[in-house]
Parts: sequence; C-alpha cells; structure tokens
Amino acid sequence: MSITALSHQVRIILEEAPDDARLEQVLQAVDDFVRECAASKEPDVLLFQLEEELQSFHSDTITHNSLQYTEVLLAILFRLRPLLTSISLISTWFDLVLRPALREPRLSTPAANHAKELIISAAVKTDEKYPEKVANFRRRLLDLYVLDAYNEGSGDDLLEWAELDQEQREKRSLWKFNLEDVLVKSGLRQPQDFMSAINHSFATPSSRLQLLILLNRYTSEPSFQSLAAALADHLLLDSLLNSLLLDNSSTVCTIGLTVIVKLLPIFAVKASEKLKMMLPRLLAILARIICWKERSVSKPAFEEGAEDTDESSANGDAQGLAYNEFTASCNLPLRPELGWERLELMFNAASSTPPPGIYFSCLYYLFPCNLLRFLRGPSAYLNDRQYESPFSISWEDALDEDNIRSKSESLLRGRIVNARVIWGNWRKELTEPDTWANYSVSRIASECTMLDVRNTALGSKQFCADTASTAAEPSLLESTTIFDGDTSTAPTPHPGHVELPTVKPHVSLESMITASVALKSNLDVEIEAPTAAWSSLFPTGSNSPTKRPSDIPSEPNTYNEQLPSHVAQAISGLQREVLLLRNELNFELWLSRENVKHIGRLYQDKILSKNAEVEQQGLFNKLRHYRAEVQRLDRQLRDHREQSSSAKNKYADWNTELQNKLKEFREEKKLWVSEAASLRTAEKEAQALFAAQGQLLADAVKQVFELQTQRKETQHKVDRLRDYERQIDQHVRMQRLWDADFQRFNDRAEELQQLTTQFKQVELHLESYQKTFEQMSEDARSHRRQNQALEARLSLLQKRCDASRRLPEAEIAAFMEEKSELAATNARLREENADLKDEMGEMRARMELMKAQIDGHKGLIGETRSMPAL
Repeated sequence: MSITALSHQVRIILEEAPDDARLEQVLQAVDDFVRECAASKEPDVLLFQLEEELQSFHSDTITHNSLQYTEVLLAILFRLRPLLTSISLISTWFDLVLRPALREPRLSTPAANHAKELIISAAVKTDEKYPEKVANFRRRLLDLYVLDAYNEGSGDDLLEWAELDQEQREKRSLWKFNLEDVLVKSGLRQPQDFMSAINHSFATPSSRLQLLILLNRYTSEPSFQSLAAALADHLLLDSLLNSLLLDNSSTVCTIGLTVIVKLLPIFAVKASEKLKMMLPRLLAILARIICWKERSVSKPAFEEGAEDTDESSANGDAQGLAYNEFTASCNLPLRPELGWERLELMFNAASSTPPPGIYFSCLYYLFPCNLLRFLRGPSAYLNDRQYESPFSISWEDALDEDNIRSKSESLLRGRIVNARVIWGNWRKELTEPDTWANYSVSRIASECTMLDVRNTALGSKQFCADTASTAAEPSLLESTTIFDGDTSTAPTPHPGHVELPTVKPHVSLESMITASVALKSNLDVEIEAPTAAWSSLFPTGSNSPTKRPSDIPSEPNTYNEQLPSHVAQAISGLQREVLLLRNELNFELWLSRENVKHIGRLYQDKILSKNAEVEQQGLFNKLRHYRAEVQRLDRQLRDHREQSSSAKNKYADWNTELQNKLKEFREEKKLWVSEAASLRTAEKEAQALFAAQGQLLADAVKQVFELQTQRKETQHKVDRLRDYERQIDQHVRMQRLWDADFQRFNDRAEELQQLTTQFKQVELHLESYQKTFEQMSEDARSHRRQNQALEARLSLLQKRCDASRRLPEAEIAAFMEEKSELAATNARLREENADLKDEMGEMRARMELMKAQIDGHKGLIGETRSMPAL
C-alpha cells in the first residue's frame, strides 16, 4: 500500500470517531505497509515519509484530552515496531507520545502496554550507528525513575504529594508504576546494562532507597532466577552488600535485607560458589543487623529551609545521630580507598531495627556450621577468611562480640536444630561442590521459613487440628511474618511484628470495618490507648495527620511553616511504615509464590505417593488373582500336555511311517535319475573319446610324416659328414707321410722353408677344420633340436597312448609298432649324435694341440711324433 493511501486512512480515523472495524482496517493496512517495506530496497525512505505524516497528524489532531486518538496512534506505532529504530523512538516519539501516555491514568490498558513495549523496544534494540544514544536513553529512564517519579524517602516529595489532588496523585503513581515496569522488563532482557546503570546510580546516597525498591521488584520476577548468576558476578552486588554494611538508614537496610533474603536461595541454586565467597560479608551484615540500635526522636521538628532529616543529621543535630551498630558508639570512619559515601537517616521519626529473623534463618539453613563458628568468634572468623575490614580500624575494635553473642542467643533459641550442624563441618560447607544443585528455590525458601520454631509449631498445629474447626484460624496465624526481630528491643509496632497470644485471639470484624472506613474517609480520628511506640507519633487530641487535601495550604513554604511538628513527625513515621509495609507485602507475595510452588511440588509428591500406594495395592490384588489363575492354567496345561503328548506320539509314528515310504520313493527315484545321468554321461564320454582318439590319430600321422620328411632332408648332410670324416682320415695319413719324408730328407738349411710351408699348410688346415667344426656344430645343434622335438613328441604320444588304451587291439598293435619304430629311430639318432659329439671332441683336441704347437714354434718332427699318440 502506498504512503498516500495509508495516510488518508489514518487521517480519516483520526478526524472522525474511531470504531473497532475501521481501526482494524487501518492496522491491517499498517501490517501490509510493514511487509511492503520489508520487501522494498529503500525501507528507510518509506518509513521516514510515514513518520512525517504521523507527526503532522499528531500536531494537527491530537490534543491533551483526545485519548482515543492517542490510543489509535499508539496502536499504529506498535504495529510499526519491526521498522522503527531505537533512534526514531527515542528522538521523535518518546517525548511526543510515549512519555505522556505513561502518565495518563485514563488511557486503556492495551494502549499503555503498547507504549511500554515501544519504550522497552527502544531500550533493548542496539543501533550500530548511534550506540551511545541508546545507552543514554537507558540511563535517562533510570534517572526519570529516581529523580522525576515520586520518592517515598524524600520529605519534599511527601509535602508535594500532600498538596496534590486525587487526579495528580493517580498520574504520579501511574508514572512511577509504568517506569518501574519498563525498567524491570528491559532489565530482564538486558541484565548487564540494567545492573551497570543501577550500580552507577548507587553511588548517590539519596537514590539508594528508590533503587532498592526497584531491585526488590526486579528480583521478585519469576524469570530473574535464570539471570541470578549474572548478578552474582556483577559489581552491583558489592554495592548492595556495602549499603547493608555501611549505610545508617534502617529503612534502606530493611529493604536491602529483603532483596538479599530473596537472592540467597536463588544464589544457592544458581551460583553456589559465588555465595560461598561472599559468606564473610553476609555474616558481617548479620552482626550489624542483630546489634542495630533503635533510634528515638524526642523532639521531632522540621527545620525551616532544611531539605530532609538526613541533612540535619549531617549538620550535627544531636537528636539525629545514628549509633553505630557494632560498638554502640558514633559512626566508624570508613577506609578512604573504599570510595563509599555513607547514607544517613532517611526519616526524622522513631524507627525500628531491621528484622534479622528470616535473614538469620537463611544463613542458618545454608551455612549452619559457619554461622555458629562466626558467632563463637566473629572477628577471628572474618580474619581467618581474610575479609578486610571496611573501616579504618580492625575487626577486633569494630565488633562487640559480647553484644553479638547475647543478641544472637534469642535467634538461636527460636530455631530448630539443623541436621547439617551434626553431620557436617564448616570446611565441608565451603568446599563441597553443588550442595544445592538438586534443590529448587521454592524448597530452600520454604525450608528456611520452617526453621523458625513458631512456624514449625503453626505447621504442626495446622496438621494435627481438625479442618472444620480451624478453618478460619490459619489465615490469622499465618499473618505473622517471618521478620521477627530481637525480642529484647521494642520495635515500632506494625503487622509484621504482632506477637501471638498463648490463646486463640478474638478479633471483632465490625470494629475492623469501622476503623477502615474512618481512615479511608479522611475524618479526624482519635486514637484510644496508644502504645508507647505510637504515642510519639499520634498525641492525644484532635490534630490528625489525615487531613483532607482541601485543608492543606497550596504553597509548600506556607505549608512547611504552618505544619505542626508532631504532624510532620507522624507523616514521616507513617511514610516509613508504608514503605516497610509495602516492602513486607512484596516479600510476603514473593514468599507466598515460592511457598505455593513448594506446596504444589509437595502435593504432587503426595498425590504420586498415594497413587503409588493405591497402585501397589491394586497390583498386589492382581498378583493374588494372577497366582490363582496361574495355578488353574498350570493344571489345564498339564492336562493339555498329556493329551498333546499322546497325540504327538501317534502323530510321530504316523509321520515316521510316511517318512519311511517317502524315503524309499525318493531313493528309488534317485537311482533312476542317477542311472539315466550315468548313461547320458557315458554316451557323451564315448562320443568325446572317439573324437579325441580320431584327433590324436591324425596328429600322430602328421607327426610321423613330419619326422620322416625331416630325416630325408638331413640325410645328405649326414652322408657329407661321413665323407668329410673319411677325407680327414686320408689327409691325416698323408700328413703323417709327408712329415716322415720331411724329417728324413730335410736339413737344417731348409728347415725354415719347411716350417714356413708347414705353417701355411697348418693355417689352411685350421681354416678348413674351423669351417668343418662350425658346420658340425651347427649340425649337432640341429640334431639336438630335432632330438628334443622328437622327445617332446614322444612324451606327447605316450600321453596320448595312455589316453587311447581302450582302442581296439588292431589299432593298438599298429600304434605300438609305429611307436617302437620311432623309438628305434630315436635311439639310432641318439647314438649318431653321441658319435658326432665324440668326433667333435677329438677335433677340438687336435685343434687345440695344433694351436699350441703353432704358438710354441715347434718343428714338424715333434708334431709327427706326437700324432700317433692321438
């Protein structure tokens, strides 16, 4: 949808009376625009144009009283949330629409939720271009909560609150509630940034009360338990512990103690190691709480021009000095390197001590052995754990150990014995890993509560009493809080410290309703028989702190001048009591929620155990029934087995007979099949044998023909070899004759000529002999090859002869005759070959002898003489 069409629809619904159908159409068009921007290449341009149109509509149409149009604009912005950046929401829409929406009590709940979600989105989204603006916006929200919202701890805010009418009070209350809701929800999404911002603001003492109230709400959220580990590692926890240990305001200490009591079970489950490391500081805080000195103001008065009672105390008012909780002296000086600015008194009224009961119960449940060891020697324990004193003096000088022991004695008497005191020791408590890993937060909180003797007695009484007769009694008895203080002191009475009588109390419902109506109607009331603690706040007379707003002057200075001192003191005391009661209510709600979780788990375990017992009994009954059924079935099984065994035997006999017949038939069939197969095989073998024998016979005839051909081819060579041998013999005889003639008739003068002639002759003979020898060697090699071929053929013929033993006798006889002829021919050739080898050896010997004679230049006489020896 285009910007023009969407702007037209928005203008129509803003100019006319909006209805649900038209609003739904506009919101559907906004959704279409969001999808169009998601698919567009330039979504920033489209969004900028739409924002310009919406701003012009707001300036032209929406006024201070046009709540319906504001709701429509918030709905449109909520649908545009995927496109709106943090910078756009912070710079454009926060001061223009969102911040006024959080202050408007007449705005509908969905519209207020839209405004809060948009602010949370702006605080949570990260803008890469302007990250400092988002961080500054988070700090701005916290500053608005601390500085702009109603501060219960400020006297000026109290006086200003008294001057406001009912509508302005609703606006301021709603503004604070919405800011607190926004900060808590954004803190759950961005815990590190939220904790860092609170820790930064914690450095200002006057803001600590507001911040602790915010932390109390933050830690009460169910989803906070998953973020507890982040708080355990953050510096905010150190600031919180320092405030409990060093600040002098009992109100701040009470609310901070409530926060710590909520955190202890959560840390035990989620960050047990961090809890063990901070144990010395927790015990030092316990020592301070149980030794806290109650403050009373004998002459309460608001000084003209004084900002609050804390400043008057800082200026040296003797009535406003807070006693040190450790040594009953004035404030101990802090170490300069600690960098902590101490918070003094918040209210100029009598104040009760912070209740240490539930805090003591938590430490006694989690670390009983370490707690008892600390109470035996507080300074020695802290020094042994190497926890440095935050004061400029040592722990021995800062702690009043006798006072700590005496004050803790009443707390110990009011607790039942923890089993871990008997079975464990203090070192094991600090070194054993994941002690509470299998526990739930609700279980730890409930079991810490049940360590109190009174709560244990109430639980036992409720368990043993009749349900009908005591139906109304538990609500009254359970109204007593766990915040039981030291019984030796006299705290300011409020519902959290009502002591139960020994008998059942009687309360008049009519008087309670009358008192409630009188107080709500702002009438002048007179308190009858006030207690000692309340007498200083409400003196007898007609002056009452609950005046109508119309009776209070409009100017703050005039009001401050004309305000009676006892009324100012009463208002301060009431303001403190409201804070404490509200803190106690929040803690009771948190504790009730954890108790409900624990009760639900116990109830589920109980239901499961009951169901298990019922199921066990049912299973036992079924077991007995099944056993009887098994016995009956065993008897039937035996009968069936006997019948089946007899039937099985008959069936086995009949089956055996059939198997035997079938076996005979199968064997007969196998014989037939084997005979047929053997006959077919024999036929095939005979045919193959005839074919093989014919092939072998043809091969043998061919080989005989080849051998005869080769013999004929080599016959002339054999004849020539014999002629050569005869010629050699003739030449040898002629040589011998010539040698004899030369030896007889030659003289020494012709010896050289004869030697030369003989040498030439020898060379000729040598050449002829070499040629002859080479020819004979070649012949011998050919004969050897022929011999090997004949032997191979002979072995092949032998193999074939073995294969053809079944031939007819005539063929076998012919074949054997031919074989004998071939064997005779082979033997003859072997003999001839052997003779040739002998002749070749003789020729070699003669040639070597002749070479030796030529090399040694021997004469013909010597040669002729040696020749016969050959």
